[in-house]
Amino acid sequence: MKSMMSKTMLLIAISATLLSVAATSGGEGFEISLNNKMMIQRFGGDINATNSLQLNQSLSGGQLTIKYHHCGRVGKNRIVTLKDSRDKIVKEWRYADVATPVAAMTCNVKDILSVKKAGNNVFKLYYSSSELPNGRLLTNVVLGNNVAALR
Repeated sequence: MKSMMSKTMLLIAISATLLSVAATSGGEGFEISLNNKMMIQRFGGDINATNSLQLNQSLSGGQLTIKYHHCGRVGKNRIVTLKDSRDKIVKEWRYADVATPVAAMTCNVKDILSVKKAGNNVFKLYYSSSELPNGRLLTNVVLGNNVAALR
């Protein structure tokens, strides 16, 4: 009887430890906000689903904020990259290393709007870091009021 009680208590202790580690480790994902309003949020199996974010001149004074979650770890050498339809880099933002996980990375909307060229108004926003060296497509960015490009 004592042996069974000991095994049960050991199982409970191990389970509690595993649950506490899982709860604090977080998961991989990201959030994109425009002027503090959540626009896109992807975690887990949904992380590869791609949305479109439309930006136009009426938002030129705004700010885009990106938060990337590395399963509870701190991201190092963080870079946000804007690429054109041929995957050519048109704009890049580099962020200083920080001590806390999920540090906000901000971009001014006017800086994104400045890359618009005739005939090319759909771009791709990527995130990369030491933990994610190949990068991850976060969203397509549609500049202007092109509703067809959102599809």
